[in-house]
Amino acid sequence: MEEKDFENRVDLTALNHSIGSIRQEIGKIIVGQEKMIDLLITAILADGHVLIEGVPGVAKTLTAKLLSKVISVNFSRIQFTPDLMPSDVLGTSIFNVKKSEFEFRAGPIFSNIVLIDEINRAPAKTQAALFEVMEERQVTVDGTTYFMQHPYMVVATQNPIEHEGTYRLPEAQLDRFLFKIQVEYPNIDQELEIISGHHRRRGVNPTHQVESILTADQIATYRQAVQQVYVEDHLLRYIAQIIYETRNSPAFFLGASPRASIALLNGSKAYAAVNGRDFVTPEDIKIIALPVLRHRVMLTPDKEMEGITADEVVTQIIDKVEVPR
Repeated sequence: MEEKDFENRVDLTALNHSIGSIRQEIGKIIVGQEKMIDLLITAILADGHVLIEGVPGVAKTLTAKLLSKVISVNFSRIQFTPDLMPSDVLGTSIFNVKKSEFEFRAGPIFSNIVLIDEINRAPAKTQAALFEVMEERQVTVDGTTYFMQHPYMVVATQNPIEHEGTYRLPEAQLDRFLFKIQVEYPNIDQELEIISGHHRRRGVNPTHQVESILTADQIATYRQAVQQVYVEDHLLRYIAQIIYETRNSPAFFLGASPRASIALLNGSKAYAAVNGRDFVTPEDIKIIALPVLRHRVMLTPDKEMEGITADEVVTQIIDKVEVPR
C-alpha cells in the first residue's frame, strides 16, 4: 500500500501526455534539437525565461515560434536594434483628444510568450526596461503598474559570433534568465533530414503544420503539480554545495547567487516532471546545472585568456561535489 502511495504521490499522467504531444508536434519541423525543446518545456513548467545562444540558421527563432503555436496563448516578437527605445518595448502614453486625457498604449512586451531576437543589440537603457517585467511580471509606466497575464515567458536569442554593434547584457539581467541554452550545429544525418523536410513541405509555412496542445489553464495546473515534485533534503544540500563551490572557485571572478540556487531547484523539479518522475534525482540536478549556471558566473581574466569556458569549470565543480546516496 505504501509503495502505491509513493507511485501516485503526484499525478503526472496528463502532463506527460501533453509533453509527448508537444515533442511530437515540434518534432515535425525541428530536427535534432531534442535537448533545447525539453529545456524550453522545462522552463515553461518552472515559470522561467530562456536565453538561446547559437549561430544564425540553427532554428532558434523558429523553435520559439513553434513553441508559441503549440500553446494557445498570445505571442509577440521584438527585433532588438541599437536605436530601440524603452517605449518601443514597454509602450507609451498617448494623449486622447476626444477624452482630453492620456491613454496607455501597450508595447509588444505585453503578451504571454515574448520572443526577443538578438537581445544583445539594444543599448543598456532598453535592456534595463526588461528588468521589472522579467522578475516581477509587471511594468510601471508614468507611475502606473500594469500586470502581465499568465503564463508569461521571455525567450531571447543572441549570436555568439558576431559582436559588432552588440552590447554585453548586464549581469543582473542575465541572472533573470532561468536557462541559457547553447544550440549546436546538426550532424550530417540531421542535416539531410532538415533539407528533406523542407523539400517535402514545398514552401508551406512550418508554423501552419503544428497543432495547439496546451492552454493557459493547463499550464497553471501543471505548474502546481511540478511544485509538488519531491526533493529529498540531501539533494537540497547537494544544490547548495554546487552553488557554494562556484563562489569559491579560483576560476570565477563572480559566483552564482541565491537566485541560481532557486533556479536549480525549480528547474530540476520541472525536468523530473518532464521525464515522468515525481521526484528529483542527482542526475536531474547535474543536467540542469549547466544551463542554469553558465550565464550566472564570470571567469577571471586569466582563465578567459587561457580559452577556458564557464561550462568547463562548472562541469569540474559538478564532478568534484560528492553525489549524495
